[in-house]
Order: sequence, then structure tokens, then C-alpha cells
Amino acid sequence: MNKFTTLLASIALGASLMTSGAFAQEKGTVGISMPTKTSTRWISDGETMEKLFKDAGYTPDLQFADDDIPNQLAQIENMVTKGAKVLVIGAIDGTTLSDILQKAADAGVKVIAYDRLIRDSGNVDYYATFDNFQVGVLQATSLVQGLKLDAATGPKNVELFGGSPDDNNAFFFYDGAMSVLQPLIDSGKIVIKSGQTGMEQVGTLRWDGAVAQARMENLLSSNYTDAHVDGVLSPYDGLSIGIIAALKGVGYGSGDLPMPVVTGQDAELPSVKSILAGEQYSSVFKDTRELAKVTVSMVNAILEGKEPEVNDTKTYNNGVKVVPSYLLKPVAVDKTNVKDVLVTSGYYTADQIDK
Repeated sequence: MNKFTTLLASIALGASLMTSGAFAQEKGTVGISMPTKTSTRWISDGETMEKLFKDAGYTPDLQFADDDIPNQLAQIENMVTKGAKVLVIGAIDGTTLSDILQKAADAGVKVIAYDRLIRDSGNVDYYATFDNFQVGVLQATSLVQGLKLDAATGPKNVELFGGSPDDNNAFFFYDGAMSVLQPLIDSGKIVIKSGQTGMEQVGTLRWDGAVAQARMENLLSSNYTDAHVDGVLSPYDGLSIGIIAALKGVGYGSGDLPMPVVTGQDAELPSVKSILAGEQYSSVFKDTRELAKVTVSMVNAILEGKEPEVNDTKTYNNGVKVVPSYLLKPVAVDKTNVKDVLVTSGYYTADQIDK
């Protein structure tokens, strides 16, 4: 009798597993293409989505392209070949995907651009991102606050850095920042001593911190041998680290050379520690856990034959169409609130920040 009971239990368990397995299989595969592992935020984005999709019953296919465009194209093509129902793509270069996205469309695969707009293709169905213009506004507003322009007796010397010219977001960040800074430049309250403005001059290909460091070193040697740089607009923490290294290399942050006001974005852990140490002034926190949740909700809606929730249908024209988008709100953080915002939300633990 005991053996018979055990056999029945085994059959029941097997049936249960087959049913749940069939259910998981029925939901299908979601391809997740992230641009790089050189930034902790992209690793976090990919791993968070991977977990959320698994929890929702999907089979996630997560790939990192190592900032190599042919590699990303090959990975995406492989996802389509293996039968992914939806692609979530954080593009390295948003202008290079038209051909592979046509193949995806021909196979009935839907595409969500993730935090970087994919350009020049009609086969981008939705866009999940943050309010990127507002990111730039927050960066510039923080820069102005740090410079204490209201109390300044003379103009402040500022240098500008932009993101990667092949990333559509970089232009939104820059334009948002300049909406705040340009009137102050025009009035003479802020001086760009190098004269370098515009993305064609200040852009930093692939968001490379080493490139930013080299450019900052050149700016200092060419323009500041007998002057003081008061602030640096940096659109990303990885650039900020390089910029600060260049500044420290010529004595800023020690003696009678105070560290300039340096902005950033993504609240990456090294920069959070730099903010608390009084080096980097601020960053912009984008809770990518929430972005991942929005993306999973979009996929659920698409595969259930519903319209995903969006809150912007005007802003993001990719050159072929206006892509329906969901925009999340970014938050500026500095020494006064960085622990409250990041630890209270559970994004980091107190131990991570204090070590």
C-alpha cells in the first residue's frame, strides 16, 4: 500500500511539473540585449530583468555585447533565430539595427527599445526610458546650485562634457542641461573658457571615462594654467570619475585648489562614495529596477494582445516614427540626500555605501 501511495504521489508530482513546465514554455522566450558590462548599471539592468522575466514565467535570453556593434547584431539575430517572441534592446549604437529589426519584424517579433532609443527603423514598437531631457535639467540645476551663482561676485569658469554621439539620449541630456545653462552663458555669469560647446565638440564616444579624463587633462593644460575651473558638466558617473582623476592630477581638491562642482548620472557606487568624500558634487539617480518592471509589464501586455501602458506619444521621433514611450522620473542626489534616497529605497545597503 505504501509503495502504491508513493507511486500515485510521484505521478501527481510529475503531472504538476509537466503542467507548470508547459505553462512556462507557453509564455516563451524574451531576448534581452544589453550593450556592455563596463557599467554596473547595465549589469544591474540585465540581471534585474532576467529575474523578473523568470518570475513572470518567461525564458529570458540575456546577452551583453561588450560595446561591440557586430557582436550585438549577431546576438540579436541569434535570439530571433531561436524564436524569441519579444526583444528588449539597450543599443550600443541606435542607428545600426535597422536590418536585424526588419528580420525580427518579418518573424513577428516585437521590439522594445530599452533606455536608448533605436533610430531609423519603423520596427521599434515601444520605448521604456527615463525623462532624459529632465536628467539634463537636473544636472545643470545641481551645477548652478553648487557654483552658488546667486552669491557669486564674478563669472564662474565651467567646462562641458557630453555623452556618446551615437546614443540618442546624449543629446537629450545635453539639450536639457543647456536649457538651464545657456541663459547664464549669454549673461556672462558662466564662462566656457575653452570655447568648446555643442555635442560635436564635447561628446564622449562610448561614454568612455578614459577619453573624458584625457580631454579634461587637455582642457586644463590649454586653458587653466593661470585660471581656476569652477565647474564641470558631466552627464555620466563613469565620465565624472575620469574628469575628477584629471583634476586631482593637477592638485584640485587639495591645498588652495577646491574641487570644482562635478555632476554625474546613474548614482554608481564609486561615484556615491566620491560624493560622500566631497569630490563629485552630485549625480542623477534613475531607479532601473522600476524601468525593468515597466518593461516586463510592456512585454506581458504585448503577448496578451493588449496595448502596453505609455505616457508619452510625442517626444521620441526616431527618424521614421514617433515611438510610444513610458518615461520614469529621475532624481538628483548630492551629499545632503544621497543616503536617504539610495538606502531607503533599498538600491544600496548602508554597508555598501560606507565601506
